[in-house]
Amino acid sequence: MGYGTLEVILVNAKHLHNTDFLTKMDPYVIFSVKTQEKISTVAKGQGSNPEWNESFLFTVTDDVSELRLKIMDKGTFTADDFVGEATIPLDPALFIHGSLPPTSYNVVNKHQKYRGEIKIGLNFTPDPQNY
Repeated sequence: MGYGTLEVILVNAKHLHNTDFLTKMDPYVIFSVKTQEKISTVAKGQGSNPEWNESFLFTVTDDVSELRLKIMDKGTFTADDFVGEATIPLDPALFIHGSLPPTSYNVVNKHQKYRGEIKIGLNFTPDPQNY
């Protein structure tokens, strides 16, 4: 693995567990790589099958092995609700070949119960100064 920029492409999610009883969810995603954190826009009113088509950039070093994400439901008058989470392993092949096409990953709750799926693509660009 090397140093460089990891582009995370947030495509969509499907079959998310709805945390709202009377209305559609307003989901968003919090990504983290080590100490770096990025937050997607809120997919207002898109419920259990939101689409984002957003990209996020992270600086990565040779000790980064995973991308973590949490899906939250934006609360209007209450605290945001936790929908689920996923951990995406950053396979060494990604750093060799440079990309991983959009792939679906299971979203689970704190007890590892299935809560839907999220589709993420990954691109890696090595830093020529440190590669």
